[in-house]
Amino acid sequence: MSDTLPPEQHTYLAHYMKGVSRSFSLVAPEVDSPLEDYLATAYLICRVVDNIEDTTQPFEWQQARFAELAELLDYPQKAEAVLANWDRLAWPGLTDSEKELMTIKDGLMLWQTYAQISDVYRAPIRHWAGVMAFGMERSGNPTTSDYFFTQGDVRLPLLESDYDLYCFYVAGTVGRMITELAIQFYDVGDDSAQILTDGSDACGRALQKTNIVKDFAADLERGVCYLPGEWLREIDYAPLKLRNVPSYWKKKVLLNVVAEIEDSVDYVLAMPKTAVGYRRAGLMMMLPAFETILLAARLLPDLFTPNHAVKISRKKMGQCVLRARKMATDDEAIQAYARDMSRQIRSELGMVAAGAH
Repeated sequence: MSDTLPPEQHTYLAHYMKGVSRSFSLVAPEVDSPLEDYLATAYLICRVVDNIEDTTQPFEWQQARFAELAELLDYPQKAEAVLANWDRLAWPGLTDSEKELMTIKDGLMLWQTYAQISDVYRAPIRHWAGVMAFGMERSGNPTTSDYFFTQGDVRLPLLESDYDLYCFYVAGTVGRMITELAIQFYDVGDDSAQILTDGSDACGRALQKTNIVKDFAADLERGVCYLPGEWLREIDYAPLKLRNVPSYWKKKVLLNVVAEIEDSVDYVLAMPKTAVGYRRAGLMMMLPAFETILLAARLLPDLFTPNHAVKISRKKMGQCVLRARKMATDDEAIQAYARDMSRQIRSELGMVAAGAH
């Protein structure tokens, strides 16, 4: 089986990456070919998992779709039959681009591409997408109360440890998947590979917690909050009402994210300098996370209110891309950037800057 995918599959992946993720569609092309296509395939399959969770259908309906997804991961040749069934279903809560991935017309080539990838690269996609689906199904199960629970009409994790576990299921799994693909592709040595594997968890949590802050108000509209109940209980669940949230609590949320992003710096530094594209890709995920939390710190009065809106501009995203490309192999520049961003965020929050990496 050829390691390089046919041109039509590469074009398909590039098209749908732009449709479902502005940020990751910029990241994947930074790595060498054909790893770019493996990462894009992995990401789009993770989007399929996300789509099942994000639809507003009842849990039992979602549970049936997760079971069908498990079949697809093991037997992608069944895609036409599974997608024919999905074509007949309604997918409320998804965007048009997201719905397209669930159809024969637009989703079949994704599974054909997945089947085309050699098993040494397909195996980590299969494993970690399956773990992600398991975690999402568990969090949505209304009969469980030892992980997620319902407060009013909102589902949320019970404890801080459950918050971290959820972030692992939905993003740490992606970090593990990408890392294992890159380790295999770049033939990374055992010592560095272990550091990268360990660091991928913090990196995944950092990116997911950044998204949780960014999307808090939108998630509430779907009846879900990913911040832990034990934190919200401290202030009588005020964030669920988007009012009367004290500043100290907002700072607590942001500082927890900052600590995760700071830990993810070590993940990038452990990447081999010979794998320049891998380093660029890592920075293009880390830098926007820093910038998003800095913006959140500057908008502190509006956080967890009806005015909650935290999204960096396209211009800022472009600056992150250029900076990532410029300093990809310069460890001192990466460390200096991380120190400066940590200092700026803590300054905005009225805190003393943490020690440098």
